[in-house]
Amino acid sequence: MATFLFDETIFGPVISRRLGVSLGVNLLPNDSKVCSFDCIYCECGLNPKNRERKAILPTREEVKKLLIKKLEDMAAEGQKPDVITFAGNGEPTLHPEFEGVIDDTLEVRDQFAPKARVAVLCNSTMLDKPSVFSALNKIDDNILKLDSAFESTVRIMDCPNKNFSLDHVVENLKRFKGNLIVQTMFLKGSYQGEAFDNTTNEEVTAWLKLVKEINPLQVMIYTIARDTPIDTLEKVSVDKLNEIAELVRASGLDVQVSG
Repeated sequence: MATFLFDETIFGPVISRRLGVSLGVNLLPNDSKVCSFDCIYCECGLNPKNRERKAILPTREEVKKLLIKKLEDMAAEGQKPDVITFAGNGEPTLHPEFEGVIDDTLEVRDQFAPKARVAVLCNSTMLDKPSVFSALNKIDDNILKLDSAFESTVRIMDCPNKNFSLDHVVENLKRFKGNLIVQTMFLKGSYQGEAFDNTTNEEVTAWLKLVKEINPLQVMIYTIARDTPIDTLEKVSVDKLNEIAELVRASGLDVQVSG
């Protein structure tokens, strides 16, 4: 239940289960979440119900300045990140200057840490926006969420807004023509009286069918590793994740497991 917020725009570096030595970029406020999902497993907690003031996001200029300073400091200590990861307190593609920030980051990366990848952890809800779609096609690791092939399960796990359409999200994922990584949280439990389990044969079979249609560069599957805002959730075993991973491999796709 003890969730946390990232209190800096540039944070880390941290050791990521999936990405290596990761320098984080938080394009959202440092004191609250801003997200188009309200995932019941989010390590940053649930979205605030009421805001006392308008959320303040860092500007494009501030992000670039802080990133340069952090990479200079790391270089002085003989450190370089494996990856610069956009994550933080919500959905990074909600930032109004997202594409410009990505352009700046690629420029700064090439100057200070040319071997580092640039990654975005994205919940796939803003892909209709041309600048977001364009920006995600420029980076190294375009990591997009797909937690289930059933909208009813997505609505329990991810709590999207009422206008959300899973079919539309899947069509947008296909628009990348394979230039993406699909990321899926496997989880079981209950929320507000509704039980769910996206590891069942029915769930996995339907999910794998969609994944094969999307044909990503890689599939990342994982389960909860930190505290969650809801205490009725159950971590999936590594054995079960590996069982699902074998099905992905058998379909000809690369897969990474984080238990």
